[in-house]
Amino acid sequence: MSKLIVAGRQKLSGAVEVQGAKNSALPILAAALLAKGENVLYHCPVLSDVEASCRVLRYLGCKVSRSSHTLIVSGSGAQRSDIPDELMRKTRSSIVFLGALLASSGSARLTLPGGCEIGRRPVDMHIKGLRALGALIREKHGCLECSAPYGLTGSKITLSFPSVGATENIMIAASTANGTTTIINAAREPEITDLAEYLNRCGAKIDGAGEGVIVIEGVRSLHACSHTIIPDRIAAATLMSCAAVTGSDITLKNVIQAHLGAVIPVFEEAGCRISCHECELRIIAPRRLKSFKTIRTMPYPGFPTDAQAPLLAAACTADGTSVFVENIFENRYRHVSELARMGANIKTEGRVCVVEGVPTLYGARVDATDLRGAAAMVAAGLCAESVTTVRGVQYLERGYENLEQTLCALGADVRKI
Repeated sequence: MSKLIVAGRQKLSGAVEVQGAKNSALPILAAALLAKGENVLYHCPVLSDVEASCRVLRYLGCKVSRSSHTLIVSGSGAQRSDIPDELMRKTRSSIVFLGALLASSGSARLTLPGGCEIGRRPVDMHIKGLRALGALIREKHGCLECSAPYGLTGSKITLSFPSVGATENIMIAASTANGTTTIINAAREPEITDLAEYLNRCGAKIDGAGEGVIVIEGVRSLHACSHTIIPDRIAAATLMSCAAVTGSDITLKNVIQAHLGAVIPVFEEAGCRISCHECELRIIAPRRLKSFKTIRTMPYPGFPTDAQAPLLAAACTADGTSVFVENIFENRYRHVSELARMGANIKTEGRVCVVEGVPTLYGARVDATDLRGAAAMVAAGLCAESVTTVRGVQYLERGYENLEQTLCALGADVRKI
């Protein structure tokens, strides 16, 4: 197993480009099943989660090739409608293939997905939404057997929670359904908008993406297109956290400021100076941060749950008390015990985490158990005394493309062994 060796007490400087968004690339890859012809996806990050989706596509019969950050996907050869358990377990986002398979072949057989253990992420809203479109779905022994013997038909669907995955599954399936589908209380994340833009380029008729109500007029078929994946806002927030915790001055290229609308004010309140020009963001952090006060994770446009862990790491050496309230997942503080090994003063009670800033952290051997927790440990290691060894790099590689190389380009000393 790989591990990262992070040398502490080093300031960062310079400029780096932010990778393409993992959470955009994955549903778009699934949707490519419907778009006959050669899809060209630019700015597609090199991640284990993305490769897992590519393996699913190849298993289904698609042709997939990569040249640097460009993926070429041809769904014309897809013949299968089942996904083996070992492929489903690689990533949580594999469930988004359910809607794509139902729409493309009229049937699907797959097991429940895997991914990081950060709390319950039930697929009941996915199933309920697809059933409303006319799908017959039977769950037995962790396996979903699905069919649409009469095709999919548009419907009015109200989500009990603005689930990103359920919104994506319904959007993809409804794109070629008969009639009009309306999703009420839809997720509003930028990745939803990016998926809709891709589908519309392919000939779909989707209106309202990025708002609470999305309307999809089904079309007969979709054609392939070229599309550029949006920048990864969570990767940007993570790099901002690394700059903040080390008192650094860095510039991030290929950033969409509006996507960081809930994140930027938090850093500014902690004493960071942030300036944006076109697609660049510069963050200048003080020698020591002020506390973050209270951060509550919420669905977009609220503060993103995926940015909670890296900012919590930055709060560990801030001046004062920071409070985090995790409203999305109930098991998203697994990194806290590892940060405590480094000298952090953190207390948790249910969904609330209280961080008392300490003068310094100390290098230690820590174990990552999920993607964003791994990023938090790397951020903490950058400001710690001595050297931090982060084990569980396979989690980090699910969502960050060569993070150690990116940090080294900013002057850090991080080695993967």
